[in-house]
Amino acid sequence: MIAVIATGGKQYLVKVGTVLKVEKLEKNEGEEVVFDNVFLLADEDGENVKVGAPVLEGAIVKAVVEENGRSKKVRVVKYKRKIRYKKVFGHRQHFTKVKITEVV
Repeated sequence: MIAVIATGGKQYLVKVGTVLKVEKLEKNEGEEVVFDNVFLLADEDGENVKVGAPVLEGAIVKAVVEENGRSKKVRVVKYKRKIRYKKVFGHRQHFTKVKITEVV
């Protein structure tokens, strides 16, 4: 089964065994996560397709948290010419890596 789920303001196309980096979830490593915002369910060959309006009732996708971490640092520079003004800011976004175990 293939599914389109939403988490963290983004949509992902998933199937069993898919590993995703999603926005930070408040779960520890090894815990199970249930995604209930499922927009689409389909067979592997695309024959039997169910589309929600906007979500499918009763459809869930289960996953296991593999890792919690932080991505690479993004540097933001503020600069004004002629007045010796320069500021550098850094940001590291938190993420959760999950592995899809079941699409129901």
